[in-house]
Amino acid sequence: MYRYDEFDAAFVKERTAQLADQVARRLTGELNEDQFRPLRLMNGLYLQLHAYMLRVAVPYGTMSGRQMHMLAHIARTYDRGYGHFTTRQNIQFNWPKLRDIPKILEDLAAVEMHAIQTSGNCIRNITTDQFAGAAADEIIDPRPVAEILRQWSSLHPEFTFLPRKFKIAMTGSPSDRAAIRFHDIGLQATTSATGEIGWQVWVGGGLGRTPMIGKKISDFVPHEHLLAYLESILRVYNRYGRRDNKYKARIKILVHETGIDTIREQVEAEFAEVKGGVLTLPQAELDRITAYFAPPDYERVNETSLDVPREKIVNPSYGRWLERNLHPHRQPGYVSVTISLKPIGGAPGDATDTQMDAIADLAAKYSFDELRVTHEQNLVFPHVKITDLPALYQALVAQGLEEGNAGQITDMICCPGLDFCALANARSIPLAQEISKTFGAPERQQQIGDLKIKISGCINACGHHHVGHIGILGVEKKGTELYQITVGGDATENAAIGKILGHGFTEDQVPAAIERLIETYLAQRTSDAEPFIDAYRRLGDAPFKEALYGTA
Repeated sequence: MYRYDEFDAAFVKERTAQLADQVARRLTGELNEDQFRPLRLMNGLYLQLHAYMLRVAVPYGTMSGRQMHMLAHIARTYDRGYGHFTTRQNIQFNWPKLRDIPKILEDLAAVEMHAIQTSGNCIRNITTDQFAGAAADEIIDPRPVAEILRQWSSLHPEFTFLPRKFKIAMTGSPSDRAAIRFHDIGLQATTSATGEIGWQVWVGGGLGRTPMIGKKISDFVPHEHLLAYLESILRVYNRYGRRDNKYKARIKILVHETGIDTIREQVEAEFAEVKGGVLTLPQAELDRITAYFAPPDYERVNETSLDVPREKIVNPSYGRWLERNLHPHRQPGYVSVTISLKPIGGAPGDATDTQMDAIADLAAKYSFDELRVTHEQNLVFPHVKITDLPALYQALVAQGLEEGNAGQITDMICCPGLDFCALANARSIPLAQEISKTFGAPERQQQIGDLKIKISGCINACGHHHVGHIGILGVEKKGTELYQITVGGDATENAAIGKILGHGFTEDQVPAAIERLIETYLAQRTSDAEPFIDAYRRLGDAPFKEALYGTA
C-alpha cells in the first residue's frame, strides 16, 4: 500500500495550514461566502442543504485499518457518528462544523489522508476495480499506475482550473468493474500482439444531464507513454472545452460535437510533441511504485474450495453470504469479501463510527490490514483465507454488517438526495429504504437474482441512475416530487444507458412500479439463470412499458 513521500507530506501540511487561515477569516467575517467558496471547494468542503459537508479522498479506493480508525474518530468526534461512502470511492461527512474543519484535516494528515481535489474543476480522485491486485481474472494490478496518475495530477499547474471536473477510472481486468466507459477518461488493461501490457483508452463518457458512453480513442498505450498520452488528452480538452456554458463544458460534449476522429487527430498531434520527453515513465520509477503494492505474504493453505450448497442448508444466512459476497482470488485458498453497507431498510453507503472501528480491526486480523471502498458504496476485504470466513462472518454479524446481498436488488446505489443536497429535486434515501424493505426477504432476492437498482435525487446523476438495470431519477414538477424510471442501463463492458419508458411516479407508487417490472421479468425469463438485464435485451421495451403503464 502506498505511503506518503516527502512531497506529499509537505504539500498536505501546507494546504491544511492555508485552509485553517481561510476558515478563521471566514468565521470572523473577513471573507464572505462568495469569497470563501472557491477556497473551500479546493479542499473538498461543500455547503449542503443544512450544513457543510467534507469529502475525503480515498485514492483508488484503497486504505488501511489505521486510516479507517481515523475516519471512525472523525465521525464520532466531529460529526453525528457516521460517514457516507460514495460512488467515487471516497467518504463524506455530512455534519461537520466549519470551525472544526482545520482540526479534521490535521487528523487526516496524521494518517496520510486529505480532501484535496475531491471537488472543483480539477482531476478528481482516480477510481479502480475494488478487487484490484487480488482478482483471479486480472491482467495487471492497476493501482501502481493509478498512484502515478495521482501524483501527476495533484496540483498540476495546467489542469488545476479545467472547464469542468474531470474523472478517470481504470481496471486491470477484461471485466469492467470500474464503469470506465462512463468517465471522462477510462483505462482498461490489455496486451499487445507481442504480449506487452498496456492500456486501452476511452474518452468522453459521463452521466449527468447528458449521459454518454465513452469512445475508444486508442487500442494500446504502453505504460511508459501513458502520462504523455493522458496529458495530451487533457491539453486538448483544456484548450477547446467550452467555458461559456457549464452544462456543455465536459469533455463528453467536446467529443460529441467535434467527433472522436478529430479529437484523436488533435491528441495524437499533441502526443507526438511530448512522447519520449519528460513525461516518459522510467521503468525504475514504475518498479519503485509497484513495490508498494506487492502482494501480501500469503500462507500456503490446504482448504481452497467451499461447499456453498451445503452451507446454505446448514446455515442459510451464512450460505447466502458466501454465495453473494465472495469474489475469486488469484491466490489458492483466498477470496475477496464484499462487506455490504446495504442492510435491509438502511441508508445505502452509510457506516457508523462503531462499525468503522470494527471493520478496521477485522481488516488487520483477516485481510493483511487492507480494505477497499467500492464505487457501488460497499467495502471489500481483498485478501481473506477461506478458513477464516466463518469467524469473519460471525464478527460481521455482531456489527450488523452480514447482509449477503451483493449484486442483488437491495444492493442499491443511492445519492444523499434532498435530505442533504442543495441541488437535489427529490429524496433518494427514504425511497431506497422502502424498496429495500419491499424486496428484502432472502427468498425474494434469491428468486430475482442479479439486478442493479440505482437512484439519483437530481439530473446530476450522483446515484448513477442512467446505468442501473432499473434506474430511478427524482424530479420536481409543480412542487411535487416525482420519480422517472429507466430500464436497461449497464455500467460494465456491455455499456448501455437506460431508457425512460414514460411519465414519473410519486414516491409511494415507486415500489409497486418496480414490483410490476420484476413480475414481468420473472414471467418471461427463459430460465432462472437468465438475469434481468439479459431478459430486457432480449424482450425490448414493450413488455416493461406495458407493465408500468398498461396498453396504449
